[in-house]
Amino acid sequence: MTRDTAREIAVHLAYELSFADRPVSELLDRRLSKETFAGLADEDPLYREAPGAKQGAYIRRVVEGVSVHAAELDSDIERYAVGWKFSRIPLVASAIMRVAMYEVLYMPEIPNAAAVNSAVEIAKKYETPETVRFINGILGSFVRQEAAEG
Repeated sequence: MTRDTAREIAVHLAYELSFADRPVSELLDRRLSKETFAGLADEDPLYREAPGAKQGAYIRRVVEGVSVHAAELDSDIERYAVGWKFSRIPLVASAIMRVAMYEVLYMPEIPNAAAVNSAVEIAKKYETPETVRFINGILGSFVRQEAAEG
């Protein structure tokens, strides 16, 4: 499994956090099982290969981090979404941005450009072109500001 595939699965799980009624650890244990991947493999090619130890650890770290830092990440999204209330942003778009922002803030081993570019590519699969531009603009502004402060 590639890092891009693992990142997209992390986005799926970050999206699921928006309405999950169980602890993040339970969600991850259930959704990252070989059985779940086998059950979803015919529906979505993304799930044809279960994550190995390295990619599983990456997915867990990102999704747990997004869960723990959700309020901070949502505040950052709203701060850069000039003229938009967070509640108006589609849940998939916010999950994509949360994952990318978490990587920028808490995973220095991942280049900022890789986090943003991957987020935009994932957005192209799930969102309208206008929303993709919106995501790219927010993440670009966020990274420029973080780089200036860092």
